[in-house]
Amino acid sequence: MNRYPVWAYAAIALCILVAFLYALPNFYGESPAVQVSSARTTVKADAALLARVEQTLKEAGIAHTGAIADAGGVRVRFADTDTQLKARDLIERALNPDPQNPSYTVALNLLPASPAWLRAIGALPMYLGLDLRGGVHFLLQVDTQAALAKRLEGYAADVRALLREKNIRHAGVSREAQTLRVRFRDAETRERARAAIGAAFGELALAERDDGQDLLLIATLKPEVQKREQELAIQQNIGTLNRRVNQLGVAEPVIQQQGADRIVVQLPGVQDVARAKEILGRTATLEVRLVDEEAMRTGSTFGADVFPERRRDGTVGMVPVKKQVIVTGDQFVGAQATFDQDGRPAVAVELNEAGGRVMRQTTREHLKRLMAIVLFEKGRGEAISVATIQSEFGSRFQITGNFTPAETNDLALLIRAGSLAAPMEIVEERTVGPSLGKENIDKGFNATLWGFVAIVVFMSVYYALFGVISSIALAVNLLFLVALLSLLQATLTLPGIAAIALTLGMAIDANVLINERIREEVRAGATPQAAIAAGYQRAWGTILDSNVTTLIAGLALLVFGHGPVRGFAVVHCLGILTSVFSAVLVSRAMVNLVYGYRRRVARLAIGDTAWK
Repeated sequence: MNRYPVWAYAAIALCILVAFLYALPNFYGESPAVQVSSARTTVKADAALLARVEQTLKEAGIAHTGAIADAGGVRVRFADTDTQLKARDLIERALNPDPQNPSYTVALNLLPASPAWLRAIGALPMYLGLDLRGGVHFLLQVDTQAALAKRLEGYAADVRALLREKNIRHAGVSREAQTLRVRFRDAETRERARAAIGAAFGELALAERDDGQDLLLIATLKPEVQKREQELAIQQNIGTLNRRVNQLGVAEPVIQQQGADRIVVQLPGVQDVARAKEILGRTATLEVRLVDEEAMRTGSTFGADVFPERRRDGTVGMVPVKKQVIVTGDQFVGAQATFDQDGRPAVAVELNEAGGRVMRQTTREHLKRLMAIVLFEKGRGEAISVATIQSEFGSRFQITGNFTPAETNDLALLIRAGSLAAPMEIVEERTVGPSLGKENIDKGFNATLWGFVAIVVFMSVYYALFGVISSIALAVNLLFLVALLSLLQATLTLPGIAAIALTLGMAIDANVLINERIREEVRAGATPQAAIAAGYQRAWGTILDSNVTTLIAGLALLVFGHGPVRGFAVVHCLGILTSVFSAVLVSRAMVNLVYGYRRRVARLAIGDTAWK
């Protein structure tokens, strides 16, 4: 009646062991480290950079305790802060020989100090949120309507060019708000224009309207196109912000979309708000120029601008380009990764009318010549693409080369990221000091600890052995919760600590229901073994109902909440799931081990009801 099969005990023990392993990294603290990230859009921090950093440290005789390369850059950990400082200076000199023109950002950092065998199984500590570690928080409002307006401006130029090419006379093309208006003098011409525009631009919805003497053709972006453009603007801005934040050397920045048109930027460990604003608001521009091939042959760069070109083999070459600018970054309407007619990866680029007209004339006159796309950041330029002009092209053309699909995606992003896809403004700004973050951790830990101790004392006194079992189950619940948060790599915030404390109080409620139900069964004359079985079985329905309703409320907070509310909801929902498991299965397993294998139980140690 009150026995589990052996496999059930083994499964519960295995769950507890796994939870212990994944919760363990949170107790090792942090070790000093050096983080190397890209300081330029076109410089990558990858495995090749990791090998270079390790070789630099090896030659200098500086030992490290671990090194990794991930999306955030290269991170090398050290045994103490003195070694960390020496390594930082050495790596800085090796990677940035010109301090005025750095390619990489080398910053001091802290990394989890958990041993390698834990990291090998993916056991990592929870991230600490802004309110626990200190740093800056920005909430940015993205003007997605401006992105749509920019797109319509591009279509306005294209429509003018199309009507001129088709020899269709019109009285003007203008953008008003989120509509494109084309004026005509007669209905027949308007109908011809509608057919031509509809065939050329399937993303536009067309409608006719009369405005006094003029006949109007109204063009708007189709709803699905508007949604796509807005999403692309948000994602492009997030990508641009990610690259900019890399310069701050932030270990675990949070840059994510919030709602339909807002972006949250949290930079733990950063206290210089002015520097953070400067980086986030930094602009970049693109220029297309012809390569000065005469200077390449003669080696004389007089009268030419010379820019570095980072090649695929990791070397850096110098490319002389002519001073005349063909098109600039604000003339690029879009760029997408694609494939050419031979199936090779390429980047499809689109220019506005003015840029297309200049590009058509330039490429016609300079066939088989080299053309370079130069990216300028902070006043410094770098050639991100150098290719041969194979044929005449205008507003739309492809950039081909020895690219992989991943590289064409990067190049398309670089071209689109010459500036933000849509303007942004800071609508909320907060700064949290590191001392306040440590104080928050201490207070949250103490609140949870003393709350746990108070529950253990009360349960042990009031329910005797069953209270002790309930307290052990509560500790297992806390272990499961910490392990889940670590396994999911969730960010723990101050509201999350509050949710942990609340989870402890709610979790013990299930054991109170079970213990009281067992008492009632004993008082009604049931035998101890029958009372245990009936107590767990009949309390289960009440436990399930109460936790499901609470889970629904938690899910509502998770779906509709923002910021701290969402952090609370994540821990709250996970805590409900772990509390049901520990309060019912884990506590029942322990009760079964104590009483289930006895042939005759004289009494139950469950407080004031210790009867036969």
